[in-house]
Amino acid sequence: MAIDRDLIAKEAAIGLYDQQPADNHQRGFSLITAFPLLVIPFIVYNILALFSLGGSDEAAYNAVTQVLFNLPMPSTGTHWSVNVGDVILFGALICLFFELLKSTKSDKVAIVNHSLSMVLFIVCLVEFLLFRPFATSAFFLLTFMTLMDVLAGFIVTAVSARKDIDFGH
Repeated sequence: MAIDRDLIAKEAAIGLYDQQPADNHQRGFSLITAFPLLVIPFIVYNILALFSLGGSDEAAYNAVTQVLFNLPMPSTGTHWSVNVGDVILFGALICLFFELLKSTKSDKVAIVNHSLSMVLFIVCLVEFLLFRPFATSAFFLLTFMTLMDVLAGFIVTAVSARKDIDFGH
């Protein structure tokens, strides 16, 4: 039996004999990836609100809405007042950006992340509706951000899953 070296050379040229590395590396469950980042500003807000109760809900409410500093603006006599809630919202927006980036993945860890984000939204909603220190515009916006994280995560996952499924068209 003769070996056709020209045929082997042609098959090697088109990659017939290329070894594809086997993907034996199983992706482990990453707690950092599954962890919803919006829980960070949520915890900061809760610590500030709950540890400043001092005797009344009014004290906790005032601690969250307390003005940190004023910045003069270019228009005459105008100052921008930045309060504690504004700083927490700024941090939450940064966390929301990274959460939206993480929502583009569609693996098991992303599903856990979406589920934990849903739990966080429910906890935020309950606190907003039932407790005075959380009845602020800042906490409402934080709650709304958690809702947007949940919706964006599930919508992006559903859209990317639709692209992966062939419907026979």
